[in-house]
Amino acid sequence: MIRQSLVILAAVCAFALANAASALAAQPFPVNFHTFDLSTGTTSGLTLSRGSLKLATSGLASFTYTDPSINNNGDGVDGSGLYQTGTWTSGIYPVSFPFNELVSSWNSKTPIGTFVQSEVLPQLDDGHWASKWYVLGRWTYNDSDFHRTSVGGQGDADGFVSIDTFLTKDHPAIAYRLRLTIYRRAGLTDAQAPVSVSRYSAVASNLTNQKGSFPSATTPGRQMVDLGVPPYSQEIHHGHYPEFDNGGEAWCSPTSTAMVVRYWQNVTATLYAPASAETSWVNPPDDPEVDYAARFVYDYHYHGAGNWPFNTAYAAERGLVADVTQLHSLREAEPFINRGIPLVASVAWSSNKLDTAIKSTNGHLMVIGGFTGTGDVIAYDPASLLDADVRHVYDREQFERAWIPASGGIVYVVRPVGWPNTPLLTANNFG
Repeated sequence: MIRQSLVILAAVCAFALANAASALAAQPFPVNFHTFDLSTGTTSGLTLSRGSLKLATSGLASFTYTDPSINNNGDGVDGSGLYQTGTWTSGIYPVSFPFNELVSSWNSKTPIGTFVQSEVLPQLDDGHWASKWYVLGRWTYNDSDFHRTSVGGQGDADGFVSIDTFLTKDHPAIAYRLRLTIYRRAGLTDAQAPVSVSRYSAVASNLTNQKGSFPSATTPGRQMVDLGVPPYSQEIHHGHYPEFDNGGEAWCSPTSTAMVVRYWQNVTATLYAPASAETSWVNPPDDPEVDYAARFVYDYHYHGAGNWPFNTAYAAERGLVADVTQLHSLREAEPFINRGIPLVASVAWSSNKLDTAIKSTNGHLMVIGGFTGTGDVIAYDPASLLDADVRHVYDREQFERAWIPASGGIVYVVRPVGWPNTPLLTANNFG
């Protein structure tokens, strides 16, 4: 029965794909974002309490983990040891187009002695399922007991993982399952280490043969909107903490994430940003929450602070809701700005293709924090010499050309729990 169901699913997906082919031209590339209902799927060793997955009191599995980064740079940390685990596995999620990329993201609370792991199992367009689950990340917030890490060396005939992104090889995928595993060191209790996951999402896309038309039309008659994001320069941190990739140009992602976390603290008067007691180790203490964010998103396999879901997971650990998703254009970004939600965008451009910005970059992140009345982008760009220089106005067409082809419109969408009128992240889904 299971084999027959999978064959039927493959046939249904193939029929849907054939009928959808002409509609693909309506978007520059197809995207599907989905947040999974954690009350569905199958669980082993987990329980759902108040909307969050937690380790159960019984039925836990055991797993012996070996830390690949033991005593990294002499930090004395060894995440190896015996862990108790529980797993949530989604049902089959069919996608209405053949996708070749997928990024997952999650919102968790991971106290010392715990971590979570995200995995994907894709079904390829010839109907077969990949022979293994691909690990999309092992995350924990603290770094005193475990080295958070992406996982390399997973490539096979079906696909591979590049830091935080699953990519197919010869065949695109038509469906997938996600698997989330929660780990807690053996001997710890829930009272000592109350690990939980409240949100689990993925965005799938196919960036082959993009058909973008730039610039996108702005909202007719729009007024200037500037969210006034706190400006942080990554450059004033150049040379800080070589063990966390040395600051400067390497810290564009955590600097942008720190700007957005601080923005929400300013807007809501809720203590999302790290307090002075938490950043007391930072020296020199200029914008210390940037150094703090870089340390607590640092990927010990990638040796960098630019792992997309690690940055959104950090924001979630600070009390916010955060997802990685993709947009097709600045027109799709405008509703978020209109509702007070800044976006962290992944961009890249060649020599002198973004006026007033740095000359070129093969990968960078900055905050979309507003729009002028004519639709140009008010960006808070951490690649600026000083905090006072961070606010830029970038040409709409140039910005879209730097953003959409480079990353497929990747953004971090970070907002408070229950923020009113948050645009649907599924609004631009294909099909």
